[in-house]
Amino acid sequence: MSEIVPQNGNVLLTWEDLWVTASSLKDGNKAILKGLTGYARPGELLAIMGPSGCGKSTLLDTIAGRLGSSTRQSGDILINGRKQTLAYGTSAYVTQEDTLMATLTVKEAVYYSAELQLPNSMPKSEKKQIADMTMKEMGLQDAMETRIGGWIGKGISGGQKRRVSICLEILTRPKLLFLDEPTSGAASYYVMKTIASQCQGRTIIASIHQPSTEVFSLFHSLCLLSCGRTVYFGPASAAIEFFALSGYPCPTLQNPSDHFLKTINSDFDQDIEQGPTSRKSTEEVINILIKSYSDSDKYRAVQSQVAEICKQEGELLEKRSRASFTTQSLVLTKRSFVNMSRDLGYYWMRLGVYIVIAVGLGTIYYDVGFSYTSIQSRGSMLMFVATFITFMAIGGFSSFVEELKVFQREKLNGHYGSGSFVIANTLSALSYLVLVSFIPGAIAYFLTGLQGGFEHFIYFALVLFTCMMLVESLMMIVASIVPNFLMGLISGAGIQALMCLSGGFFRLPNDLPRVFWKYPLHYVAFHKYAYQGLFKNEFEGLKIHDENMKSLIKGEDIMKYKWEMDIDYSKWVDLAILLGMIILYRLLFLLFVKAGEKVKPAVRAIMSNSPKQINSAETPLHEFSA
Repeated sequence: MSEIVPQNGNVLLTWEDLWVTASSLKDGNKAILKGLTGYARPGELLAIMGPSGCGKSTLLDTIAGRLGSSTRQSGDILINGRKQTLAYGTSAYVTQEDTLMATLTVKEAVYYSAELQLPNSMPKSEKKQIADMTMKEMGLQDAMETRIGGWIGKGISGGQKRRVSICLEILTRPKLLFLDEPTSGAASYYVMKTIASQCQGRTIIASIHQPSTEVFSLFHSLCLLSCGRTVYFGPASAAIEFFALSGYPCPTLQNPSDHFLKTINSDFDQDIEQGPTSRKSTEEVINILIKSYSDSDKYRAVQSQVAEICKQEGELLEKRSRASFTTQSLVLTKRSFVNMSRDLGYYWMRLGVYIVIAVGLGTIYYDVGFSYTSIQSRGSMLMFVATFITFMAIGGFSSFVEELKVFQREKLNGHYGSGSFVIANTLSALSYLVLVSFIPGAIAYFLTGLQGGFEHFIYFALVLFTCMMLVESLMMIVASIVPNFLMGLISGAGIQALMCLSGGFFRLPNDLPRVFWKYPLHYVAFHKYAYQGLFKNEFEGLKIHDENMKSLIKGEDIMKYKWEMDIDYSKWVDLAILLGMIILYRLLFLLFVKAGEKVKPAVRAIMSNSPKQINSAETPLHEFSA
């Protein structure tokens, strides 16, 4: 093999005697990668191939620094002969799953990503030019104005989504590119041809399951795995000769990758021909090929090449500049606002449902009056607003989960930090929450005939607004911890139900059991302060006619003796506490989002009690601070 001299900015990647072990309570430790050695160099496309479960994605994740917390690794992974972290802008990772914002067009998705990733010093026109050029390189010029689509509606094809995912990660022109299953759809050859054409000065590593003959011909180097061990590593063009010399020649006109995978696939224990008369089991064949490789000149050449690269100790990778925190927050706010406006499930459907419920409340309690029976009616109406209408804020949970997935992918690839996302999500939701609070709130408030006066209505709507924001914040915290949508929905609903029960309406505060229900739940549940604020807003200064006693009852007495509420402080204090809880919940959301890559795998392991999969979205590729 030729001597490799690293050029300025180029990336040489080596791994030597690499072992990866996954652990679980049920099955103990299980080796996934077993003593792998190899390298990737600039100007070449290295393909990692093998049957399902052989360790392709695990190897890719390991050398990219994305292994989960449930795994242990040993061996050396060096970049330019040094142990160093992959710096932002010098590397990128395209995950197997296309996690994209379904409501955006292709052009919008790429433009927003360019504004997030490229530095402030670069003019906006130049960012746009880079985005347009990248889309053209990926053959997306005809789909630029088409929405990506997903569960909300039809959009571009699966192959086009794959190309959009690649587009977003090569905007910074990284010197090291990782791709997990980049081929999909009829255009897979053209996608791989485009990727291969960009090898000049760039190191590209792709895990691929079963490429076509045309795609296979584009590979410069091949790493073939089976059961976590190396079957072959070397020039892709020499792999056919290696199999032939080992006694398993590729039939004429057959796709080489099909032949390789059929020969080393241990999932199906079948006899494989070795010559005209001999047949061996798949496991025997795999062992023969592994031994043949370990005894070959190719293996010794790989060891020699790795040793030579490690001796050179090339340059340290420098972190490239990116958009500022303020720019990222503004771009994310704009993108999130557009997404919310187009996703019917985020707020619009809820607004429609809220209006129907508000009309229902207004007709049931229409012109409630000031008789003694109106005390219970007013209390029930206010309780329903503070509890069940705000409870329905979980309706936007599915849309938020989809947005959170996009954030997790972009954060792991170093596009921006957690702080920008939390700020943007908060700001973009404000106008919609005002809309779904004030319109239904006005309908229910004035139809019922609650206390007159602008101040009373504004306070009522503000409490409704803060409660909705609190529920959304709570569901965001849940989404950042639990591993799937259904569990998040159940957990969030359960937490709210407990808070509601201890809020002081269904069971009066003095009657609540002291352990857990009153201390601490009654005081940490936002329902307590919502009930008190709404009741003070309605009953303070109110006079109720008692027909039996022929007298007037003060609203303050009703709150103190019937509802057992603390009336020693103003209703504005209750509102201030609710606003403080919003800030606390958002900070907790930020904290859990930052710790999510460690918390979620632990939750998933506890629930499944099975070996954890190596997940490419558990450990950041880049060092990044919010």
